[in-house]
Amino acid sequence: MNQPFETITPAPSHPAALPFMVRMRDDVRLATDVYLPGGESSAPPGPTILIRLPYDKCGTYTQLPLIADYFTTRGYRVAVQDVRGKFRSQGETILFTNEVHDGYDTIEWITHQPWSDSVVGMWGDSYYGYTQWAAVASGHPALRAIAPRVTGTELGQVLDHGNGTRDVEQGIHLSYMATHFVDNDTYAWEPDPETRPLIAPFEDFFRTLGRRSPSFDIAFPHGHDGLLRRWPEGHPFDQRAIPVLQTIGWYDNCAPWQWHDIAELARRPDWAANQYLLIDAIDHENHHITQAPYDDTTDHDANEDAYRALLPTYLDPALEFFDIFLRRQGNTTQLPRVRWHLVHGDGPELHTDTSWPPVNTEPLTLHLTPAGEPPTGTTPGALTPTKPTTSSTGTWTHDPDSPIPSPTDNAFAYLRTNPRLHDWSKREDVLVFDAEPTTQTLDLTGPVSLTLTLSTTGPSTHLFTKLLDVHPSGEAELVAHGRVHTESPESRLTVSLGQVGYRLRPGHRLRLHLHSSDFPEFVLHPGTADNPWLAVRTERTVQSIRLGGEAGAHLTLTTGTSERLNPQG
Repeated sequence: MNQPFETITPAPSHPAALPFMVRMRDDVRLATDVYLPGGESSAPPGPTILIRLPYDKCGTYTQLPLIADYFTTRGYRVAVQDVRGKFRSQGETILFTNEVHDGYDTIEWITHQPWSDSVVGMWGDSYYGYTQWAAVASGHPALRAIAPRVTGTELGQVLDHGNGTRDVEQGIHLSYMATHFVDNDTYAWEPDPETRPLIAPFEDFFRTLGRRSPSFDIAFPHGHDGLLRRWPEGHPFDQRAIPVLQTIGWYDNCAPWQWHDIAELARRPDWAANQYLLIDAIDHENHHITQAPYDDTTDHDANEDAYRALLPTYLDPALEFFDIFLRRQGNTTQLPRVRWHLVHGDGPELHTDTSWPPVNTEPLTLHLTPAGEPPTGTTPGALTPTKPTTSSTGTWTHDPDSPIPSPTDNAFAYLRTNPRLHDWSKREDVLVFDAEPTTQTLDLTGPVSLTLTLSTTGPSTHLFTKLLDVHPSGEAELVAHGRVHTESPESRLTVSLGQVGYRLRPGHRLRLHLHSSDFPEFVLHPGTADNPWLAVRTERTVQSIRLGGEAGAHLTLTTGTSERLNPQG
């Protein structure tokens, strides 16, 4: 059954904004609002912060008039632009493809305005973090610094890990194109996850709407957006390096793309010298672990007063960064190379370091071990620092007709509810491994990975891994998670669970979940070789991992203390 939808049209212009239709090289004009210090159109020349986004520059979702006001009170000029084909801007509505040239042309226009001193920085989250990297790829010399948040140059792409493995596609991937990149408006709609094939609700939606998304039709059925050309002038990392402040969220569902960028930049000396990291305990929508869970009075997505209260934490790091690199106030020695939040640490304060992972960390290996009987969906195993002396297997079943439900209906706002995951441990299609409770504080500060040999009775499979903190009460919360799609019935692989900054408190224990679905956040594997979006027929599959011996599965953590789990061995 087709789900209802709501059409989101442009909100009224803000009275403080000076509206312009900025001409691009092909004569298409993009709607741009300019905010000047004191609201004066005769403001003297100064540095400009450019924000380019597809979410309505006047709307309440992004609250950009409030953000522009915050920036202008610090002396910056602010230019906010609807990207091509969105809301008040002209031109074709298509994902990624035009952002490089449009970014260059907009910056060029800014440099010719009487209020500009030809110094430009860029700021923004998610897609308007991506447009910053697109502007870097354009090579415009006036762009001096960027502050991308919760984003990445490969945003939306299914990352290929090599060796026959890749990321598992997020369910939002096609939904985003189908609702945000049809035409100038945006459509609030979600597909019915009960309908098969999974693609059917999209076709119903397009028929009801009376038009289609060009981006959707380019990307599907290929399963990725690689045919949407992102970098006509070459990759941004191959351009001149400029200072970049990357804000990453421990709970951001888009974090894998950003960590992928950070690792690549660290391998390039010119970019590594210009990269600064701010790693906070936030999700994609800027909810923070110290305030979770939220309600309508505390959630900035629902309450403007809460949004205003958020602005200093949200914007001050970027302003400090721009003051140094755009206005030349202060020097780089004042700016920590890395700032990061320790979840369940000593409060909201940020730690500072010269690198990530921090210095003085060391690896901790925990082996996946039988706890008596071989682990199955009904028999848990153990996490121990000692390798099992004998070999065995752990198994679980994947049933596409009864998938494991995703813990939240909005992965972008994970911390709004900060769901507890202990009930997932009771499922027969989840393999569970428990460590002993800690006797002292254990800080996890760096990468987490799982190395294992995985077999499936199907032609391929998905593996989801979740590392949990189990409280003395028995409730469990997320520490880290990873996933991988394997192309063969048996694979030796290392699965990244990402990076963590997490304090495991005395009396708490680590738990590892292994399973093969997380739906609808991630596309459901049908258990067959069919395209998962088109599959109608499904098959149950059995997954197994090796425990003990040379190919035994083990979890590798990065710790900031010498404390070990299960010290009794």
